[in-house]
Amino acid sequence: MISPQELASKIDLTLLKPNARREDIRKLCENAVKYGFYAVCVNPCHVKFVSELLKDAGVKVCTVIGFPLGANTVETKVFEARQAVENGADEIDVVANIGAIKDGDFEYIENEIRKIVAEVKELKPNTIVKVIIETAYLTDEEKVKVCKALIKAGADFVKTSTGFAEKGATIEDVKLLKEAGEGKLKVKAAGGIRTLEFAVELLKAGADRLGASRGVEIVEEAIKRV
Repeated sequence: MISPQELASKIDLTLLKPNARREDIRKLCENAVKYGFYAVCVNPCHVKFVSELLKDAGVKVCTVIGFPLGANTVETKVFEARQAVENGADEIDVVANIGAIKDGDFEYIENEIRKIVAEVKELKPNTIVKVIIETAYLTDEEKVKVCKALIKAGADFVKTSTGFAEKGATIEDVKLLKEAGEGKLKVKAAGGIRTLEFAVELLKAGADRLGASRGVEIVEEAIKRV
């Protein structure tokens, strides 16, 4: 079994609820530091506050772009991503244009993500760009093809889900995305990760990172079992 410390180091502790209050965000950051989570993932309006709270704490700041639908214009996403990095984000999770994927317009996806990657890496070269493809809506063929487009665009990760669709991460999808990434694209599993067992299974399947709003409960369960 993975140690609680190692498990926490692979989780982005997440709070993306629209009604999240500043006190909730503060508590999220306190828990991230307490348990040693890799990052906190919050909505863009909280990035500056979180970056101040976590300054020198060893926890990364992650935010979402084009969330949760991915249907913003490319220009809007580019601006949102730049502003997020200027406000202190270390990592951005961009929702791809799901409709474009369903249309088979992978050139659009490649162009969209390439522009975002170029913008943020020019500003801060070590910015990590993860792309949410919302696997619940895609066929396996579409998942593979979009991974190829993301590799060409220079993305760092492919991420399974926003957590807002009817289905989140699955073991099968993680394995498929890992293979499709050809070692050039890491995998972040998110959506519906509520138990220690499932979290461990996803990591064993090839997930490099997990996104979880129940990260504290998952790690506390791991601590109980040591």
